[in-house]
Amino acid sequence: MNGPQIIIFALLLILVISGIFIVRQQTIAIVERFGKFHSVRRPGFHLRIPIVDRIAAKVNLRIQQLDVMVETKTKDDVFVRIKVSVQYLVLPDSVYDAYYKLESPHDQITSYVFDVVRAEVPKLRLDDVFEKKDDIAIAIKRELEEAMNTYGYGIIKALVTDIDPDEEVKNAMNRINAAERIKTAAEYEGEAERIRIVAKATAEAESKRLQGQGIADQRREIAKGLEESVEVLNKVGINSQEASALIVITQHYDTLHGISENTKSNLILLPNSPNAASDMLNQMVASFSASNEIGKMQREDDEDKSR
Repeated sequence: MNGPQIIIFALLLILVISGIFIVRQQTIAIVERFGKFHSVRRPGFHLRIPIVDRIAAKVNLRIQQLDVMVETKTKDDVFVRIKVSVQYLVLPDSVYDAYYKLESPHDQITSYVFDVVRAEVPKLRLDDVFEKKDDIAIAIKRELEEAMNTYGYGIIKALVTDIDPDEEVKNAMNRINAAERIKTAAEYEGEAERIRIVAKATAEAESKRLQGQGIADQRREIAKGLEESVEVLNKVGINSQEASALIVITQHYDTLHGISENTKSNLILLPNSPNAASDMLNQMVASFSASNEIGKMQREDDEDKSR
């Protein structure tokens, strides 16, 4: 094989090799013939006519994400920066539209995101923006789907991933939140203190009631004992007045005897006149009568409450 033949063979080999191309997975190749759209080639091994056909572009079919940062103002005049993440892809059946109808999909998506965010956020107060960020995302996705499907793009998801107000506004919101929590804690502490005071007062009232009832019962038992002692003395010929005086004097001396057993006790000497025992008896009788009357009134109150 001489020199010219070798050259011709090399040129033919180059043309054959240049006519072979491979399209990778999740990619579609657009082939143009003499500058005009000819066909789309899906993943795999393909041939083309060298010089006549050319691969105009290879379109990626994988899901892509575009992050858009939008600055806008809320209804209560707070400027916020909102980050929106849009996930999109080229529809496999609309590759022609995606390549030939839209030159810059990023710019188109960004414009629609700006338009929707600046239409929705000014209707809301700052607190509502945080609460309704999903509604904003849904509005963005709806608007993008209507517009981008025409150009061969599908919108998978639109997410509001960040809401960033001014630093001073965030500090103010934190102070408001802290003050609200302190107020709530103070209310709970006040309620707990009120419950403690009411419970303590109720317990003290019940204690006083039981103490008074106990004293009244004690005095009634003492009165019953004295009554029995008087009956015993009457049986041996001592009348009630003498018996009562005798009992008083006996208790008087029993008390003195009890005091004398404790060296640290203070002794109080009562008047020792002939009428002393009688006066003491009259005072005790009056005290017992009053105790009985109090006990009777207490029992009547208890019966009324039980009804």
